[in-house]
Amino acid sequence: MGKYPKIVVTPPGPKARALAMRDEKVISQSFVRFYPLAIHSGKGCIVTDVDGNEYIDFNSGLVCLNVGHSHPDVTAAIKDQLDQFLHYSVTDFMYSKVVEVAEKLVEITPGSWGKKVFFGNSGAEAVEAGAKLARWHSRRPRFVAFSSAFHGRTFGGMSFTASKPVQRRYFSPLVPGVTHVPYGYCYRCPFKLDFPDCDYWCIHFIDEQVLQKYVPPEEVAAFVFEPIQGEGGYVVPPPMYFQTLKKLADKYGILLMDDEVQAGVGRTGKWFAIEHWGIEPDLICTAKSIAAGMPLGALVARESIMDWEGGSHASTFGGNPVSCAAASAVIDVIKAEGLRENAMKQGSYIMKRLEELKETSSVVGDIRGKGLMIGIELVQDKKSRKPAPKIAGDVMTQSWKRGVAVITCGKSTLRIAPPLIITRDLVDAGIDIIEDSIRNAG
Repeated sequence: MGKYPKIVVTPPGPKARALAMRDEKVISQSFVRFYPLAIHSGKGCIVTDVDGNEYIDFNSGLVCLNVGHSHPDVTAAIKDQLDQFLHYSVTDFMYSKVVEVAEKLVEITPGSWGKKVFFGNSGAEAVEAGAKLARWHSRRPRFVAFSSAFHGRTFGGMSFTASKPVQRRYFSPLVPGVTHVPYGYCYRCPFKLDFPDCDYWCIHFIDEQVLQKYVPPEEVAAFVFEPIQGEGGYVVPPPMYFQTLKKLADKYGILLMDDEVQAGVGRTGKWFAIEHWGIEPDLICTAKSIAAGMPLGALVARESIMDWEGGSHASTFGGNPVSCAAASAVIDVIKAEGLRENAMKQGSYIMKRLEELKETSSVVGDIRGKGLMIGIELVQDKKSRKPAPKIAGDVMTQSWKRGVAVITCGKSTLRIAPPLIITRDLVDAGIDIIEDSIRNAG
């Protein structure tokens, strides 16, 4: 293996700049490009741009490539399916590959009961399906979601999302009946309390100040949550957070709908992040890494809950056989190569290094994460804890120019999310550059 990263021309190079000009003319600019990285190819944990620069990928293609770029087992499964057939809607007919993947998802998702699976094409579609099913089964019209959450940009997903105003601005009216409450973000507690003296007031608040005041609990279909908030800042709630939320849900017969689109599929060292809290949700939404970047979303729910009638929900392209072939291979690869274990091993090492950096850096406010889902929250100073978006942006850009593809989330958090196949030498090379960029910026 060669030494990575390799920067042969300061990015963005001439070919990347030329592509950016073409892109701006014909592509919707509703996207946020963190920096002008123009991908030519990807292999393992390395992405190569159109100018020949080779980067260590700490983004995993926006957390879609837990098994890395172009894993040979995944590409072989895709090519084999291509030779058989490309599409024949599972909404109206049957084929074995979609059943095979559903059986594997039933096996690896938490829950000791019978389950069924609905396939769509994305995380937002999985969330939409979960919301529809929760309403259908419970006959209840309302939901409780959380501030700083991200659940997609469709009208339903956007109604649950509460991450940034720009994601909702000028799109109202949204889907009615969604009430947002504060999340368990201890570093920035919205109640200005300290853990553990707070006694999980952020959960008790939902009951005492929301459900007992103005949102009738018998009308709430589900609590909709991310076990670790992604776009909101890689926020990890405190140890008994979800056990406390479950008690509240059980009190009123409210379903737990777990959005694992970013945190699932081995990312945190468990198949699904909620397993760290020992909770078995009623509905689980997954996408992104489940099919190594191929379009696929899935809703996995208790069999007793997925009781909707024929014709109540469907998707022409959901469960596409090529995507399902990729997903089946992804699950097999994660098992065979011990990638959950590697996520824990490399993640623990990264956390240790970053905690040491925190002790000496004036701008590293908080380090948090599980497995290879790690956030570095940067601040203007540790006493005020004021977010430092400019510093975070500078660190991100410096790191990219030196060969580490890393991006931000929340107001000023760097997200560390390399493929689960990452090796110690690539970890060290990437973290060295990020740490150095933080020292230069702070």
